[in-house]
Amino acid sequence: MSNSVDTTFAPVTFTEGAIKELKKLRSQQEIADNFGLRVGVEGGGCSGMNYVLGFDQKKDGDQEYIIDDIKVFMHKAHQMYLLGMQIDWQDGLNSRGFTFNNPNAASTCGCGTSFSV
Repeated sequence: MSNSVDTTFAPVTFTEGAIKELKKLRSQQEIADNFGLRVGVEGGGCSGMNYVLGFDQKKDGDQEYIIDDIKVFMHKAHQMYLLGMQIDWQDGLNSRGFTFNNPNAASTCGCGTSFSV
């Protein structure tokens, strides 16, 4: 059951704007059906950890979620860093891109994609 699809609870949420932009990107880039959106973390960045957000294939250790008809892959080990995080899309004059509102982050960097716990 480690590679099952969980349709009841996902550790992260997306705003309506983020969902709209992700669906637009998926369509524009003609992402294959066997790809999903990878949400995760990796070492590095100004504050110690960077967010990972991009279309990818499912890998060993991933949990799969369906969020607003978007397949989301997240490695089980990353869930403790991302639980409760909301991903938004900003399309303003001062900033454009995905933003991460992570309640688990002890501090974040000015770039908005790096954090520490």
